[in-house]
Amino acid sequence: MDIFQPPHCITHMPLLRFVLLACLVPSLAFTSDTEDPSLKFFRDLAETRNYTLGRPVSPKLTPDGAHVVFLRAAARNPSLRLYEFTIANATERELLSPEHILGTGEEQLSAEEKARRERQRQSLRGFTSFEMSRDGTRLLVVLSGKLYVVNRSDSRFTELPGENWIDPRFSPDGQFVAAVKDRELFVIDLAANRARQITHGASDFISHGVSEFVAQEEMKRDEGYWWSPDSTTLLYQRTDESKVETRYIANALHPEEKPAAFAYPKAGSPNANVSLAFISRDGGNSRWVRWDANRYPYLARVNWSAAGQHLTILVQNREQTEQVLLRVDPATGETTELLKETDAAWLNLDYEHDMPVWLKDGARFIWTTERRGSWQVELRNAAGQLVRELTPVSFSYRGFVGVDETSGNIFVRGSHDPREVHLWRFPLTGEPGTPLTREPGHHSAVLGAGKLVHTFELFSGRSGAQVIDTSGTTLAVMRSVAETPPRRPTTQLVRTTTLPPFDAAITRPHDFDREKKYPVILYVYAGPTSKRVNALMRDYLLDQWMANQGYIVIRIDGRGTPWRGRDWERIIKFNFIDTALNDQIAGLQALAAEFPELDLSRVGVTGWSWGGYFSAMAVIRRPDIFRAGVAGAPVITWENYDTHYTERYLGLPQDHPEAYRVSNVTTYVDELRRPLMLIHGMTDDNVYFQHTLQLAEALFMAGKPYELLPMLGTHMISDPLVRLRRDQRLMDLFHEHVRDARD
Repeated sequence: MDIFQPPHCITHMPLLRFVLLACLVPSLAFTSDTEDPSLKFFRDLAETRNYTLGRPVSPKLTPDGAHVVFLRAAARNPSLRLYEFTIANATERELLSPEHILGTGEEQLSAEEKARRERQRQSLRGFTSFEMSRDGTRLLVVLSGKLYVVNRSDSRFTELPGENWIDPRFSPDGQFVAAVKDRELFVIDLAANRARQITHGASDFISHGVSEFVAQEEMKRDEGYWWSPDSTTLLYQRTDESKVETRYIANALHPEEKPAAFAYPKAGSPNANVSLAFISRDGGNSRWVRWDANRYPYLARVNWSAAGQHLTILVQNREQTEQVLLRVDPATGETTELLKETDAAWLNLDYEHDMPVWLKDGARFIWTTERRGSWQVELRNAAGQLVRELTPVSFSYRGFVGVDETSGNIFVRGSHDPREVHLWRFPLTGEPGTPLTREPGHHSAVLGAGKLVHTFELFSGRSGAQVIDTSGTTLAVMRSVAETPPRRPTTQLVRTTTLPPFDAAITRPHDFDREKKYPVILYVYAGPTSKRVNALMRDYLLDQWMANQGYIVIRIDGRGTPWRGRDWERIIKFNFIDTALNDQIAGLQALAAEFPELDLSRVGVTGWSWGGYFSAMAVIRRPDIFRAGVAGAPVITWENYDTHYTERYLGLPQDHPEAYRVSNVTTYVDELRRPLMLIHGMTDDNVYFQHTLQLAEALFMAGKPYELLPMLGTHMISDPLVRLRRDQRLMDLFHEHVRDARD
């Protein structure tokens, strides 16, 4: 394979240092750098996926509660294999590997599947997911776009007809498989091993059975079709993108290739037109679902439950200040309102679990809400009326695990400390809950057959998976082959003395000398939807690499970040930057007052995506605090980011132009006084390279120097050599302008 060797520096453009970093393939041999400790560090991070490869993932309990089916990769091979764990004797067996199917062949992905995986932030290979039939006897996997049904009893597999399938799923009775190909929905009869196309009329702008971009990227809704509980009918999404702006991404290294086209709805522009229809699994005429799509254009959630045959959809208005849960009559397509929620700022979706969850009798359902100021779980009757609150407002709900009606309990993830996530049990009768886990870290679980598969990752560095009963008693421990980092980060979790207090993480060098003062790197995100100060040891491995070069690395979660209540998060409405910037600086100053080793006369700032946006803003607007900044894949002009995310916080640009002006990095380019490096993947289809070029052009026209490091990649970067070279460039900038500053 030819490797592009870029020049070290190109200086044809005045005021611009332009460095091109080639995105190399993971299989490249690192001949000249094998003894470099930093390269080894990044290779270890990349090859172990931050030391997560080798852990059991995606576990599912079999209906009889005797086994767990799960996926696992080797410690340094990102190809997932299929396993079965027997609870009674804690033994496992491999059911199927990609090599059994492909032999020595390479896995091939369609462009559509690659895009879906980018939306899901999925970088693994092999069996990235699987479906289990309702009776637990068969499994459905996809590999290189082909479908295979696997018998659990003997691991024999059958290849289904066709290829380039996406989103395959069993029918509830296990006799059929539905999947999407070429933007149309198909049903495969397993007995006859024959595929039938049941929707028609797809085009470059019309698709059936596929969720649109903002549903996948921002709503966390990947599904575009749903089986009826009796397996006779499917509900499918029709998506019309004819009015959505088309964007083109070219491979600059191969200009002979045709650019890829993406339907991308930027803020203030038309969205995809989404509708729903019923169709028989044998095809035929469609029967359309009717709701006020002009008022509620966003289809956020669809649930078709066997309990009472309830079908519900959750729809939102464009501003995301109002949402309605509707019951759908499958016979007529008519809808009935069950409940409505409003918020003057915006309504968040429950990203952890599709709501509602109906109880078996169909007379009640579980619902999650922020209506009282923080996330809670409620019990409601079939008419949508509140029966009782199941979790208190003082408890920070983080995700729904399941309901066990036999014991009369729900199981949820949450905590009273937003840095930790624990498993809790709450009675359906409304009594106080009971924690099932206590060790600081993040705990998760899946529920089935009266048991839970509990997975955990602790701040101590320990991780694992085990089967527990509903009281939390361990029944069996599952095996992990994951590696452990050779040395634990020094990270200390603290709360600042500010009012209100912020969560913060401090990572010092391994050879820290308390008599010295150290320059500071603010490693930042600071935006909505993501909390970066967590009781997870592996989160701080990169922080430690930076700290060991003579810095103290700081993370701070100020207002606008999630999991501290409604008012804490929604303070950023109509202004992305001012509160976030002020809080990060106040947090730094409070930490420096408590920890004298922090030298706030030497501070650098760096982040990626929203953190890249913040970093650019910080170094431009507050040169008195930040000596240098590195902005990775930053959003620069929010009117060029997608509708569902941007308009949630800033409104529509036509209605709130001032919100977009004050949140736009180019508004402040005349204020740049400090070194700024911009890094961006040129084929990024989430935050387009357009953003960084807009800032580069504005800085150039303002006569401001900067560095630009374009990369041949997307929003995710996993190759170890690329990560090393990128972060070495970052540290070179900080060494020169922060650590070794002399003014």
